[in-house]
Amino acid sequence: MYFAALLARTEDGWEASDTELDDVETLSDLTDLAQEASVDEDTVLVYIEQEDAWFGILRVDGEEDPRIYVSDASAAARSSYGEILLTDELLGREPGAEDEIAALEELVDLDGTEDGDPDVPAGPAGTAADRQAHPPSHPDTDSDPDTGTDPDAVPAGPIGELGILADFGVSEKDLLTLRTDALTEIADALGAAEVLEAVR
Repeated sequence: MYFAALLARTEDGWEASDTELDDVETLSDLTDLAQEASVDEDTVLVYIEQEDAWFGILRVDGEEDPRIYVSDASAAARSSYGEILLTDELLGREPGAEDEIAALEELVDLDGTEDGDPDVPAGPAGTAADRQAHPPSHPDTDSDPDTGTDPDAVPAGPIGELGILADFGVSEKDLLTLRTDALTEIADALGAAEVLEAVR
């Protein structure tokens, strides 16, 4: 179950609204949504939560680049909304790396062999020895031979800007300790608990 809310700062305090993400497919879409809600280019926070799994915060200040924090990157990576926040830059990957990997995987046949590779014999002849002789080929997606790790694996745990809410009284340490119902504690720190409760 997902929940998304938008908090926009105004001269009179914070305004809150629940947010539909059905039409949001990219980080640019989400940033546009936040900027449209901004009052005089003041701060807007978009909060996305998958119950008991992860939460993410997108902060937009006027025309500045968005700032992002995700509580658990590996959990968010399994979510379509989480993938929106997990940009190549946030993950430290080369832009477009994920698209290149997907394209390479499409070149591999369903049986794990590329065009020109000998097929693994079917039936009794297709023994474990055969499979060892002709292992599935996944170009450029294998583990790093030096480290034994997948260079494109998404790390477990928090990722992004820990100080994203520091100027609003939520320190890096505070942010790291937030788990379930993090939005309530964030809203309390912002002084926006009442306006948030009105839209939940």
